[in-house]
Amino acid sequence: MWRRVRAYAVPPSMIETCAARRAVGDWAGACAAARVDVDLDLSAVRHRHGTFLVDRLRADLRSLSPDLLRWHMPRVAPDGLLRPGLTVCLVRYGDLRLVVRTPPARAGGGQRMSLALWEGGPAERHPHPHPHPRPGRRFRLDLHRHLWDAGRSGELAARADAGWAAEAERLLRAEGRGPRGAFVVRLGARERVVRELFGPDDSHVPACRPVSRTPPSREALSALPLLPDAAVRVPPDLELLRAGLVTPGELHPLVGAALAPGGSPERCVPDSVDPHLVPCRGETHRIALRDGVLTAVDHDPEQLRREALLVALGGPGLPCLRAIDEVHHSPEALPAVRERLLHGDAVGALHVLEGLLGTRAVLREGPLREELRSAAERRVGHGLYRALLDDVPPHFADPAAWRNKRNRRDRIRTRPRDALLTATV
Repeated sequence: MWRRVRAYAVPPSMIETCAARRAVGDWAGACAAARVDVDLDLSAVRHRHGTFLVDRLRADLRSLSPDLLRWHMPRVAPDGLLRPGLTVCLVRYGDLRLVVRTPPARAGGGQRMSLALWEGGPAERHPHPHPHPRPGRRFRLDLHRHLWDAGRSGELAARADAGWAAEAERLLRAEGRGPRGAFVVRLGARERVVRELFGPDDSHVPACRPVSRTPPSREALSALPLLPDAAVRVPPDLELLRAGLVTPGELHPLVGAALAPGGSPERCVPDSVDPHLVPCRGETHRIALRDGVLTAVDHDPEQLRREALLVALGGPGLPCLRAIDEVHHSPEALPAVRERLLHGDAVGALHVLEGLLGTRAVLREGPLREELRSAAERRVGHGLYRALLDDVPPHFADPAAWRNKRNRRDRIRTRPRDALLTATV
């Protein structure tokens, strides 16, 4: 799963565009390139919280590498998609939090994320209904800035093998509990262990030991700080490298430079498969892209027209024409197209299709067209969610937003569905 995620979830074109935008200080452009919607207004933040907070927030946004954040976001099996319905804290400003959110599973088409400022207020302050608008304890990155800050990505190697004691000390200090105390580690869906940091004094490196008491209750566990998942698990990139399943050039450039400084930063480019060779009537013919269309180049156009008419009447077609038809219906590149669409990379999927069938080809009915249609419907679903026009359970939204949604539906009910989908996306 992680090999597919690393191959398709954050495409090279996204990484290059984000790096170019960050280089000129355009953090909003980098977020747009990484498919991250920005749900915060700096002017409104300045009005409510002052210039000092806005200056800190803007500095953190300029340090943000949204493609690196997408690379390290929690994912779920079996496809490695973003874990839905998360609110992940990136930075803490007292009672405020800079957070990134993933949409609920019903609106996960396009694999988009959103950036917002959580103020700890009631639900109506959140612009979109979300199942878990409050930052969670298990998934938090404010203690692991190297997973989203381009300037600190070099810390990944040192933090990858850090023990629980060092990570727990950071956690306890961030929670205002001092450098010593008890904390909880989540080892599985139903397995929790309690550990304690101890030492003769604050000048010594703390050690970690089990708490020799009866298992605490659920209420007691919830009262103790929880060690985030990013501090408990070994980074999948490190495991892939150790197992020889990827090369440094196949990782994000910042990740590859941190985990394998001597490795090659270049990504592998597959060899071209144009033209295809097909045995046809005792000869070897070529199928290649000509004038933007996949065609049998060793047959003259008049013969191809006659053969196409013969096939339309139910007769057997040329092996070259059958091979072209097979590319449309059962192409070898179908898994690559499907994975790209699943992770929201519509541009990359289109590039694969153009390289396979040509820029002027008319896509026939078959699995390729069905995958494109399904991906478009998923993206429409996300657009409806962002526009508060999907069927959201009322307890996920505040009453005012729910009423506005109903009123908006009444106003546009008479419009054609195509116009509705275009407007919402």
